[in-house]
Amino acid sequence: MTGTRRRGDALVRAILESALRELAETSFEELSFEKVAVRARTGKAALYRRWSTPEDLVLAALTDPVAGFGATPPPGTGSLRGDLLVLLGGLARVLDEPQGRALLALITQRARHPELFARVRALVLRPRQELILDLLAHAAERGEARPAAVTARIAAVGPRLVLVEHLEAGVVTAAGVTTIVDEVLLPLIRR
Repeated sequence: MTGTRRRGDALVRAILESALRELAETSFEELSFEKVAVRARTGKAALYRRWSTPEDLVLAALTDPVAGFGATPPPGTGSLRGDLLVLLGGLARVLDEPQGRALLALITQRARHPELFARVRALVLRPRQELILDLLAHAAERGEARPAAVTARIAAVGPRLVLVEHLEAGVVTAAGVTTIVDEVLLPLIRR
């Protein structure tokens, strides 16, 4: 490694970003501490000191507030449509970034790694679904949504459509997100 030796947060960030890029370009089966260390320009010992397995590393990377997904604050646009456009638009954009491509790789490989995918679902996907569920509940209180539409299944429809469209087309444009919100979600949710 050339230049100043990285330590602490800078080293961890480089490792997490390298893990996501490696996963996005290959598969979970091919992910190894050695490959991540080479990409991060550090020694394998730096990884082994922090994570026991590649699974632990991937989960840390996906949930990291900077390199991964972190917490998603409520959009607070004042309307259900606006909130859905912000949230689903953000999801569509992040799917083109390393953490999004890594997530897509895990989703497509979920049958081979069901335990890992269950943890990814709990730590990355479910919090976003719960956020949408909260938005639906607030929209129902404001009269923008049917109370019967405040369900986990309906809250999952938008993100699932964005994911499927991205898997099929390779990208979800802002116009595509608007179509999902206006033609599918709002008719499903509104009175």
